[in-house]
Amino acid sequence: MVNSFDPPNRRLSTVNRQPSTLRRLPNSLPLTYAPSVRVGMLLKRQKPEAREIAGELAPWLVQNGHQAFVVGEAVGPAQAVAEEKIASAIDLLVVLGGDGTLLHGASLVAEKKVPLLGINLGHLGFLTSFGADQAQEALSQALAARLTCEERLRLRCLLTRKGGGDKIEKFACNDAVVSQGAARLVELDAHLDGKFITRYRADGLIIATPSGSTAYNLASGGPIVTPDVWAMVVTPISPHTLTNRPLVVPASSRISVELVSEVDHVLFTVDGQWATQLGPGDRLEISQAQTPLLLYRPNETYFDVLRQKLHWGELKR
Repeated sequence: MVNSFDPPNRRLSTVNRQPSTLRRLPNSLPLTYAPSVRVGMLLKRQKPEAREIAGELAPWLVQNGHQAFVVGEAVGPAQAVAEEKIASAIDLLVVLGGDGTLLHGASLVAEKKVPLLGINLGHLGFLTSFGADQAQEALSQALAARLTCEERLRLRCLLTRKGGGDKIEKFACNDAVVSQGAARLVELDAHLDGKFITRYRADGLIIATPSGSTAYNLASGGPIVTPDVWAMVVTPISPHTLTNRPLVVPASSRISVELVSEVDHVLFTVDGQWATQLGPGDRLEISQAQTPLLLYRPNETYFDVLRQKLHWGELKR
Protein backbone atom coordinates (compact mmCIF):
# COMPACT_ATOMS: atom_id res chain seq x y z
CA MET A 1 0.00 0.00 0.00
CA VAL A 2 1.22 3.49 -0.81
CA ASN A 3 -0.36 6.80 0.02
CA SER A 4 -1.49 9.01 -2.79
CA PHE A 5 -0.69 12.71 -2.78
CA ASP A 6 -2.64 14.68 -0.17
CA PRO A 7 -2.67 18.38 -1.03
CA PRO A 8 -4.93 20.82 0.87
CA ASN A 9 -8.67 20.31 0.25
CA ARG A 10 -8.01 17.13 -1.73
CA ARG A 11 -9.97 14.12 -0.58
CA LEU A 12 -8.06 11.13 -1.85
CA SER A 13 -7.75 7.88 0.02
CA THR A 14 -5.05 5.22 0.06
CA VAL A 15 -3.90 3.74 -3.24
CA ASN A 16 -3.44 0.01 -3.54
CA ARG A 17 -1.06 -1.06 -6.32
CA GLN A 18 -2.68 -4.20 -7.68
CA PRO A 19 -0.84 -6.62 -9.96
CA SER A 20 -1.70 -5.85 -13.56
CA THR A 21 -0.96 -7.20 -16.99
CA LEU A 22 -0.71 -3.61 -18.20
CA ARG A 23 2.73 -2.02 -18.34
CA ARG A 24 2.76 0.89 -15.92
CA LEU A 25 5.36 3.62 -16.02
CA PRO A 26 7.44 4.05 -12.85
CA ASN A 27 5.78 7.45 -12.41
CA SER A 28 2.22 6.15 -12.83
CA LEU A 29 -0.42 5.01 -10.37
CA PRO A 30 -4.17 4.64 -10.05
CA LEU A 31 -5.76 7.20 -7.72
CA THR A 32 -8.48 6.19 -5.29
CA TYR A 33 -10.99 8.89 -4.34
CA ALA A 34 -13.36 9.35 -1.43
CA PRO A 35 -16.98 8.32 -2.14
CA SER A 36 -18.01 11.87 -3.09
CA VAL A 37 -15.72 13.57 -5.58
CA ARG A 38 -15.72 17.21 -6.66
CA VAL A 39 -15.37 17.07 -10.44
CA GLY A 40 -14.68 20.22 -12.43
CA MET A 41 -15.10 20.69 -16.18
CA LEU A 42 -13.25 23.07 -18.47
CA LEU A 43 -14.92 23.61 -21.84
CA LYS A 44 -13.29 24.69 -25.08
CA ARG A 45 -14.64 28.07 -26.04
CA GLN A 46 -17.04 28.30 -28.97
CA LYS A 47 -17.33 24.52 -29.12
CA PRO A 48 -21.02 23.50 -28.77
CA GLU A 49 -20.03 19.83 -28.50
CA ALA A 50 -18.13 20.57 -25.29
CA ARG A 51 -21.22 22.05 -23.69
CA GLU A 52 -23.34 19.12 -24.86
CA ILE A 53 -21.00 16.58 -23.26
CA ALA A 54 -20.80 18.64 -20.07
CA GLY A 55 -24.60 18.68 -20.04
CA GLU A 56 -24.57 14.88 -20.07
CA LEU A 57 -21.79 14.42 -17.52
CA ALA A 58 -23.09 16.88 -14.91
CA PRO A 59 -26.39 15.09 -14.08
CA TRP A 60 -24.65 11.70 -14.26
CA LEU A 61 -22.13 12.87 -11.67
CA VAL A 62 -24.80 14.22 -9.34
CA GLN A 63 -26.89 11.05 -9.67
CA ASN A 64 -23.84 9.04 -8.60
CA GLY A 65 -23.24 11.10 -5.48
CA HIS A 66 -20.57 13.45 -6.77
CA GLN A 67 -20.42 17.23 -7.11
CA ALA A 68 -20.11 18.90 -10.50
CA PHE A 69 -18.53 22.25 -11.29
CA VAL A 70 -17.72 24.05 -14.51
CA VAL A 71 -15.30 26.87 -15.23
CA GLY A 72 -17.24 29.94 -16.29
CA GLU A 73 -20.95 29.53 -17.04
CA ALA A 74 -23.08 26.90 -15.25
CA VAL A 75 -24.23 23.82 -17.18
CA GLY A 76 -27.27 22.00 -15.78
CA PRO A 77 -26.58 21.01 -12.16
CA ALA A 78 -22.89 21.90 -12.51
CA GLN A 79 -22.12 25.05 -10.55
CA ALA A 80 -20.09 27.84 -12.16
CA VAL A 81 -16.66 28.58 -10.68
CA ALA A 82 -14.22 31.30 -11.67
CA GLU A 83 -10.86 30.26 -13.17
CA GLU A 84 -8.89 31.59 -10.23
CA LYS A 85 -10.95 29.52 -7.75
CA ILE A 86 -11.34 26.23 -9.60
CA ALA A 87 -8.16 24.56 -8.28
CA SER A 88 -9.27 24.70 -4.66
CA ALA A 89 -12.87 23.76 -5.47
CA ILE A 90 -12.30 20.39 -7.15
CA ASP A 91 -10.54 17.03 -6.87
CA LEU A 92 -10.39 16.24 -10.61
CA LEU A 93 -10.63 18.36 -13.78
CA VAL A 94 -12.25 17.03 -16.95
CA VAL A 95 -11.10 18.97 -20.01
CA LEU A 96 -13.46 19.04 -23.00
CA GLY A 97 -11.45 20.35 -25.93
CA GLY A 98 -8.05 19.93 -27.52
CA ASP A 99 -4.50 19.93 -26.20
CA GLY A 100 -4.52 23.72 -26.01
CA THR A 101 -7.53 23.64 -23.69
CA LEU A 102 -5.83 21.01 -21.55
CA LEU A 103 -2.67 23.10 -21.29
CA HIS A 104 -4.82 26.01 -20.15
CA GLY A 105 -6.46 23.74 -17.60
CA ALA A 106 -3.05 22.63 -16.37
CA SER A 107 -2.08 26.25 -15.82
CA LEU A 108 -5.11 26.59 -13.56
CA VAL A 109 -4.83 23.45 -11.41
CA ALA A 110 -1.48 21.62 -11.82
CA GLU A 111 0.23 23.50 -8.97
CA LYS A 112 -2.52 22.23 -6.62
CA LYS A 113 -1.92 18.62 -7.75
CA VAL A 114 -5.35 18.28 -9.32
CA PRO A 115 -5.32 15.46 -11.93
CA LEU A 116 -6.66 16.14 -15.44
CA LEU A 117 -8.74 13.91 -17.70
CA GLY A 118 -8.72 15.07 -21.32
CA ILE A 119 -11.61 14.47 -23.74
CA ASN A 120 -10.41 15.23 -27.26
CA LEU A 121 -12.61 17.56 -29.30
CA GLY A 122 -9.68 18.90 -31.30
CA HIS A 123 -7.29 17.38 -33.85
CA LEU A 124 -4.30 15.26 -32.75
CA GLY A 125 -5.01 15.14 -29.04
CA PHE A 126 -1.75 13.86 -27.57
CA LEU A 127 -2.76 15.03 -24.09
CA THR A 128 -6.54 14.85 -24.52
CA SER A 129 -6.43 11.19 -25.41
CA PHE A 130 -10.03 10.04 -24.85
CA GLY A 131 -12.66 10.42 -27.56
CA ALA A 132 -15.96 12.24 -27.09
CA ASP A 133 -17.80 8.92 -27.11
CA GLN A 134 -15.56 7.70 -24.27
CA ALA A 135 -16.16 10.65 -21.94
CA GLN A 136 -18.51 9.06 -19.42
CA GLU A 137 -16.76 5.69 -19.43
CA ALA A 138 -13.31 7.28 -18.96
CA LEU A 139 -14.57 9.43 -16.09
CA SER A 140 -16.25 6.41 -14.50
CA GLN A 141 -13.01 4.42 -14.79
CA ALA A 142 -11.00 7.27 -13.24
CA LEU A 143 -13.38 7.64 -10.29
CA ALA A 144 -13.29 3.87 -9.74
CA ALA A 145 -9.45 3.83 -9.68
CA ARG A 146 -9.29 1.71 -12.83
CA LEU A 147 -7.44 4.28 -14.90
CA THR A 148 -3.74 5.08 -14.68
CA CYS A 149 -2.70 8.60 -13.75
CA GLU A 150 0.78 9.58 -14.92
CA GLU A 151 3.15 12.14 -13.48
CA ARG A 152 4.48 14.38 -16.26
CA LEU A 153 7.42 16.75 -15.98
CA ARG A 154 6.64 20.47 -15.84
CA LEU A 155 9.04 23.37 -16.26
CA ARG A 156 9.50 26.36 -13.98
CA CYS A 157 10.33 29.39 -16.10
CA LEU A 158 11.74 32.48 -14.41
CA LEU A 159 12.18 35.60 -16.53
CA THR A 160 14.43 38.32 -15.14
CA ARG A 161 14.49 41.63 -16.91
CA LYS A 162 17.80 43.30 -17.76
CA GLY A 163 19.61 44.65 -14.72
CA GLY A 164 17.87 42.29 -12.30
CA GLY A 165 14.58 44.17 -12.41
CA ASP A 166 11.11 42.67 -12.65
CA LYS A 167 10.78 38.90 -12.36
CA ILE A 168 8.01 36.81 -13.92
CA GLU A 169 7.42 33.14 -13.00
CA LYS A 170 5.49 30.81 -15.29
CA PHE A 171 5.07 27.03 -15.56
CA ALA A 172 5.09 24.95 -18.74
CA CYS A 173 3.80 21.44 -19.42
CA ASN A 174 4.93 21.33 -23.06
CA ASP A 175 7.57 23.93 -23.79
CA ALA A 176 9.14 27.32 -23.22
CA VAL A 177 10.03 29.02 -26.51
CA VAL A 178 12.07 32.07 -27.47
CA SER A 179 11.28 33.05 -31.05
CA GLN A 180 11.58 35.91 -33.52
CA GLY A 181 8.51 37.00 -35.45
CA ALA A 182 10.40 38.58 -38.33
CA ALA A 183 12.76 36.70 -40.64
CA ARG A 184 15.88 37.65 -38.68
CA LEU A 185 18.29 35.64 -36.58
CA VAL A 186 18.45 36.09 -32.84
CA GLU A 187 21.53 35.48 -30.73
CA LEU A 188 21.00 33.62 -27.47
CA ASP A 189 23.66 32.70 -24.92
CA ALA A 190 22.78 29.39 -23.25
CA HIS A 191 24.24 27.92 -20.06
CA LEU A 192 23.63 24.56 -18.39
CA ASP A 193 24.15 24.55 -14.61
CA GLY A 194 26.30 27.64 -14.97
CA LYS A 195 28.48 26.19 -17.73
CA PHE A 196 28.44 27.84 -21.14
CA ILE A 197 26.84 25.74 -23.89
CA THR A 198 27.03 27.99 -26.92
CA ARG A 199 25.74 31.17 -28.50
CA TYR A 200 22.80 30.09 -30.62
CA ARG A 201 22.25 32.00 -33.84
CA ALA A 202 18.83 30.85 -34.94
CA ASP A 203 15.20 31.82 -35.36
CA GLY A 204 14.72 30.84 -31.74
CA LEU A 205 15.15 28.17 -29.09
CA ILE A 206 12.78 25.56 -27.64
CA ILE A 207 13.11 24.01 -24.18
CA ALA A 208 10.65 21.11 -24.12
CA THR A 209 9.45 18.47 -21.70
CA PRO A 210 8.96 14.85 -22.82
CA SER A 211 5.24 15.66 -23.16
CA GLY A 212 6.11 18.59 -25.41
CA SER A 213 8.69 16.67 -27.43
CA THR A 214 5.99 15.73 -29.98
CA ALA A 215 4.92 19.36 -30.46
CA TYR A 216 7.01 22.33 -31.69
CA ASN A 217 10.18 20.45 -30.74
CA LEU A 218 9.40 17.60 -33.15
CA ALA A 219 8.48 20.01 -35.95
CA SER A 220 11.87 21.70 -35.45
CA GLY A 221 13.84 18.47 -35.76
CA GLY A 222 14.04 17.57 -32.09
CA PRO A 223 13.76 14.02 -30.73
CA ILE A 224 10.73 12.24 -29.35
CA VAL A 225 11.26 11.57 -25.62
CA THR A 226 9.02 9.05 -23.85
CA PRO A 227 7.12 10.44 -20.84
CA ASP A 228 8.89 8.21 -18.32
CA VAL A 229 12.23 9.89 -19.10
CA TRP A 230 12.76 12.80 -16.71
CA ALA A 231 14.62 15.12 -19.08
CA MET A 232 14.49 18.40 -20.97
CA VAL A 233 15.15 18.92 -24.67
CA VAL A 234 16.95 22.02 -25.96
CA THR A 235 16.24 22.48 -29.67
CA PRO A 236 17.28 25.46 -31.82
CA ILE A 237 14.77 26.67 -34.42
CA SER A 238 16.34 26.82 -37.89
CA PRO A 239 19.91 27.33 -36.58
CA HIS A 240 22.38 29.26 -38.74
CA THR A 241 25.04 26.66 -37.88
CA LEU A 242 24.11 23.14 -38.91
CA THR A 243 26.23 21.66 -36.11
CA ASN A 244 23.84 23.17 -33.51
CA ARG A 245 21.89 19.99 -32.85
CA PRO A 246 19.23 19.38 -30.18
CA LEU A 247 20.39 18.46 -26.68
CA VAL A 248 18.74 16.17 -24.14
CA VAL A 249 19.68 17.08 -20.57
CA PRO A 250 18.61 15.78 -17.13
CA ALA A 251 15.50 17.31 -15.62
CA SER A 252 17.58 18.24 -12.58
CA SER A 253 19.53 20.70 -14.75
CA ARG A 254 19.11 24.46 -14.75
CA ILE A 255 19.11 26.06 -18.19
CA SER A 256 19.84 29.76 -18.57
CA VAL A 257 19.11 31.65 -21.80
CA GLU A 258 19.96 35.31 -22.38
CA LEU A 259 19.03 37.43 -25.38
CA VAL A 260 22.19 39.19 -26.55
CA SER A 261 21.24 40.52 -29.99
CA GLU A 262 19.68 43.94 -30.59
CA VAL A 263 16.54 42.82 -32.40
CA ASP A 264 12.87 43.64 -32.01
CA HIS A 265 9.79 41.45 -31.69
CA VAL A 266 11.45 38.59 -29.80
CA LEU A 267 8.84 36.65 -27.85
CA PHE A 268 9.02 34.32 -24.90
CA THR A 269 6.06 31.91 -25.06
CA VAL A 270 4.90 29.34 -22.51
CA ASP A 271 2.87 26.39 -23.83
CA GLY A 272 1.52 28.61 -26.60
CA GLN A 273 -0.81 30.07 -23.94
CA TRP A 274 1.10 33.08 -22.61
CA ALA A 275 3.70 35.34 -24.18
CA THR A 276 5.76 38.44 -23.46
CA GLN A 277 8.31 40.41 -25.43
CA LEU A 278 12.02 40.08 -24.62
CA GLY A 279 14.67 42.74 -24.82
CA PRO A 280 18.49 42.54 -24.93
CA GLY A 281 19.86 41.44 -21.56
CA ASP A 282 16.66 39.71 -20.44
CA ARG A 283 17.45 36.29 -18.96
CA LEU A 284 15.42 33.10 -18.65
CA GLU A 285 16.07 30.32 -16.14
CA ILE A 286 14.37 27.01 -16.89
CA SER A 287 14.28 24.24 -14.31
CA GLN A 288 12.11 21.36 -13.18
CA ALA A 289 8.92 22.42 -11.42
CA GLN A 290 8.44 20.89 -8.00
CA THR A 291 4.91 19.75 -8.82
CA PRO A 292 4.37 17.46 -11.84
CA LEU A 293 1.35 17.40 -14.10
CA LEU A 294 -1.04 14.59 -13.13
CA LEU A 295 -2.64 13.25 -16.28
CA TYR A 296 -5.05 10.38 -16.82
CA ARG A 297 -4.08 8.14 -19.73
CA PRO A 298 -5.80 5.27 -21.55
CA ASN A 299 -4.58 1.75 -20.95
CA GLU A 300 -2.38 1.64 -24.04
CA THR A 301 1.31 2.15 -24.67
CA TYR A 302 2.96 5.41 -25.67
CA PHE A 303 3.91 3.85 -29.00
CA ASP A 304 0.27 2.94 -29.64
CA VAL A 305 -0.46 6.66 -29.33
CA LEU A 306 2.38 7.60 -31.70
CA ARG A 307 1.11 5.18 -34.32
CA GLN A 308 -2.48 6.38 -33.97
CA LYS A 309 -1.78 10.12 -33.86
CA LEU A 310 1.32 10.50 -36.05
CA HIS A 311 1.08 7.29 -38.10
CA TRP A 312 4.55 6.77 -36.69
CA GLY A 313 6.65 4.13 -38.45
CA GLU A 314 3.99 3.43 -41.07
CA LEU A 315 5.03 2.87 -44.65
CA LYS A 316 2.71 4.67 -47.07
CA ARG A 317 2.34 2.91 -50.41
